[in-house]
Amino acid sequence: MSDNSIYNLHGIVPPLITPLTEQLTLDTDALSQLLTHVIEGGVHGIFVLGTTGEAPSLPERTRIALLEQVSQEVESRIPWLVGITDSCLANAVEWAKKAEQLGATAVVAAPPFYYPASQTSLYDFFHELSEESPLPLFLYNIPSHTRNFLDQDTVLSLLKLPNVVGYKDSTGDLMHFHRLQMAREDLEKSYWVGPEELLLETVLLGAQGGVNGGANLFPNLYVRLYDAARKRHFEKAKALHQQVMQISHHLYQNGKSVISGIKFGLAERGIGTGVVAPPLANLSEDEKQKMRIFLKEIEETITP
Repeated sequence: MSDNSIYNLHGIVPPLITPLTEQLTLDTDALSQLLTHVIEGGVHGIFVLGTTGEAPSLPERTRIALLEQVSQEVESRIPWLVGITDSCLANAVEWAKKAEQLGATAVVAAPPFYYPASQTSLYDFFHELSEESPLPLFLYNIPSHTRNFLDQDTVLSLLKLPNVVGYKDSTGDLMHFHRLQMAREDLEKSYWVGPEELLLETVLLGAQGGVNGGANLFPNLYVRLYDAARKRHFEKAKALHQQVMQISHHLYQNGKSVISGIKFGLAERGIGTGVVAPPLANLSEDEKQKMRIFLKEIEETITP
């Protein structure tokens, strides 16, 4: 992968689930199937060991096995990003080094969690991480999970660092996006959105693309929505956006984690077991039956 490729990255970069066996080990066959599925779906890159990848719930051996397999199977076909979020700075740095050794394109880190941190402390944490990381670093703002929020001034200050190349916004706050968009116009850094419900609006307003969980299931749908938004084909984009909203409404509202819904949807397509790692819960039989109905309805409405 070219050193400059990360600066030109745009489009749909799905945060891959981590396929697990019933024994909670890496499902290597399912991972191969998933990689083929999303790459053939036209995605522009992949992001492993993020929130959707259940990284905080996985043992080190599973993470390493996943990285090694992705390295072997993806090679230089598309950029691949690695989540290195950790409350221990030294651990985050070590994961960045491991990712670099295996040929990853960049790393992604959310704020440290557990201890409340001031904006100054968060800036210092990411500043040192960016200095120590051998790979370009994306910031990842997901306060719903970390309980530490990167505010506008902190994000903008960090984006001025040479090794910080972009920002993934999973705040779900469109006003936060607007404020950053207006303030960062002179910064040649990329801006990505996590919640797929906001993919259309944010791409129209200048985001480089989406890191959207539903693209595990329907990669080409999300790619087509991104393309339509970027080309300002408004009617087509609106229709595709409505389909994405149906996925959000039906597939994700299952009473369990979004990840449980995505994994079950993939299992219904023959990819993996649908098993999630503790503390997340697998779907009950009743929930699975409801999901099958939802999936059938969704697949019937998705236009080719």
